[in-house]
Amino acid sequence: MDPQGGPYLNKKALLSPLGAARLCQLAMGCAVVAMVTHSAGYSGSHGVFCMAAWCFCFAMSVLVFFLDATRLHGYLPVSWDNLTVTCAAFATLLYVTASVVYPLFFVRSECPYAGCDVRDFRIAVTVCSILGTLAYGAEVVLCRARPGQIVVGYMATVSGLLKVVQGFVACIIFGALANGSQYYQYAATIFCVVVYAFCFTLTAVVVIMTVCRRTKAVRCMPFDRFVVVCTLLEVLLYLSASVVWPVFCFDTKYGSPFRPSSCPRGKCPWDSKVVVAVFSFVNFGLYLVDLIYSQRIRFVSSQVSTNSRV
Repeated sequence: MDPQGGPYLNKKALLSPLGAARLCQLAMGCAVVAMVTHSAGYSGSHGVFCMAAWCFCFAMSVLVFFLDATRLHGYLPVSWDNLTVTCAAFATLLYVTASVVYPLFFVRSECPYAGCDVRDFRIAVTVCSILGTLAYGAEVVLCRARPGQIVVGYMATVSGLLKVVQGFVACIIFGALANGSQYYQYAATIFCVVVYAFCFTLTAVVVIMTVCRRTKAVRCMPFDRFVVVCTLLEVLLYLSASVVWPVFCFDTKYGSPFRPSSCPRGKCPWDSKVVVAVFSFVNFGLYLVDLIYSQRIRFVSSQVSTNSRV
């Protein structure tokens, strides 16, 4: 028994819909990692990414489940509800990406040189990865704030979840920039890179402040107003980058509107520029939706500083 008279172990970590979702995450993650290392295999940068995503999510799920079951999260200087829903949302995005990338590069209808067993294992890996995606998505749905409900975490609101997606999309943009995008050719494209980095940093600061219970650190204004101001600034910056980047990459004066025929597959700067342009518009739309939803959030004072009303 703990000092407050309750059991040391949290029964809800097992006997609840949320606990069931986390157990499914552990089961699917363990199955995926075991099958990939046993026979399915992986290779190249795409395979390494998928394996890293699965291992990271599995390790994160083990840690979250252990801390929740033992109630040790109460000793951490973080908002547990904000942290867990953030981790679940991020893991969902990683699993979605891996569930698309792995079969795209490793699953074929014909049997590979290693035999049909390898193909079957790779199909099983894909199925378990999709089921893992559903398990993480179920946790996000179970923790998500409902309209009119007072919730214990900003990250459980639509605006908070959008912050996670925005950061994930920014990581895709950074990956494309690093893959031979030639962004350094013009000052205008360098400006776009600065915009992407600044907006990502600002989004990360909001998430970290929320998870670490530092929402009162902004002394000049309420935290909800601070979030709105940051989001509006990000919308304006992404709007400018979404216009400037395509002009200086695809206009005939600076680049080519069509893919060069001599461009090698996987190492073509034009492809990277397209990825950056597309996901710039995606993130602009996400920030715009975030700005709309953030107007509805009001933080209420309580023992937990991150309470909010949607």
